[in-house]
Amino acid sequence: MSIVSVQGALDLLLKGTVTCHTAEDLELRILSGRPLRVKAGFDPTAPDLHLGHGVLLRKMAQFQKLGHTVIFLIGDFTGMIGDPTGKKTTRPPLSREEIEENAETYKTQVFNILDPDLTEIRFNSEWLAPLGGEGWIRLAAKITVAQLLERNDFSKRMAASEPIALHELLYPLAQAYDSVCLKCDVEMGGNDQLFNLMRGRDLQISFGQAPQIVLTVPLLVGTDGTEKMSKSLGNYIGFTEDADSQFAKTMSISDETMWSWYLLLTDILPSQIDELKKGHPMSAKKALARDITAQFHGASVAREAEEKWIRRFSERKVEDAPTVEVCPTSDEVPLSRLLTERGMAVSRKEAERLISQGAISVDGQKISDGQAKIWLRSGDDLLVRVGKLKLQRWVVK
Repeated sequence: MSIVSVQGALDLLLKGTVTCHTAEDLELRILSGRPLRVKAGFDPTAPDLHLGHGVLLRKMAQFQKLGHTVIFLIGDFTGMIGDPTGKKTTRPPLSREEIEENAETYKTQVFNILDPDLTEIRFNSEWLAPLGGEGWIRLAAKITVAQLLERNDFSKRMAASEPIALHELLYPLAQAYDSVCLKCDVEMGGNDQLFNLMRGRDLQISFGQAPQIVLTVPLLVGTDGTEKMSKSLGNYIGFTEDADSQFAKTMSISDETMWSWYLLLTDILPSQIDELKKGHPMSAKKALARDITAQFHGASVAREAEEKWIRRFSERKVEDAPTVEVCPTSDEVPLSRLLTERGMAVSRKEAERLISQGAISVDGQKISDGQAKIWLRSGDDLLVRVGKLKLQRWVVK
């Protein structure tokens, strides 16, 4: 691999990451020309995957495009322990039946993103279950309690006199042993997993292996634009959802969230994202929605979903909407001012209140920030809705 192509590989693999331990090691291993073994673990705690999981899966797919082997590790053993990351209380462990049922659905969903020919699906019960009492004691001797209590989750719970079950302390050790048994070159996870991932490096060294490279990625913000994507919060887009739902949910996100999704859910580099920002955000959002939907349903179905969305939200009652010619703006201006100037609100204060209440939409996108600004560019054709009755078509000339 040439130096230029190595730099291109690094740009792609490090795009959207929070930490890399270390980029120098990653470059050296890529230069070696040997296919790397890249692992990410997923505990099957729920039956469905969503775009939050997709951040890691896409990063795995990027390694595959460069010819490396990825290991989709299903934590059927560690899932029974329960990952204590971010938990204030001990999480009830899942039953073996729940684990197996959820794991089976994972095996079919991941190939929406991963190349099956370059993917190993492994279960960590393969090596953790046979350890037995003596094996666990020998493994536990390789890490100290003090090292485990350095973890923020544990230290905070200790300080607050909140209980920590002994089996929770074993979780980072079990995850680290996964890396030893799989002889990983790279392990990836969310940035909240950094402690666990680094223990894999420590344990590999104690077993005489070269320490793995650790890559962490941000937790994906959900469709609400505030909390991390979670099925329990309802702010998620699931792998198994129909194309219309995936497209519409993506179109509902804020512009700020959209740019973070571009960074984490596409192969587009930051310099290309900067170019997209110079255009109209609605066009960029439609392109993102098509890309996401096509990953799971194919390009033609994604285009059909877009057409349905346009008919439903952009063309609905458009024939009845009065057309208003407006001048382009040289920069972003308050939406509340534009609404007031065009008689859709009696005052800026009322316009801000309506926006905050979610009563305003522009081209089908609900706006909820009272201080929101938009940039009117020549050629724009926007359908602006206030509540259910007021509708205008703004043609920018």
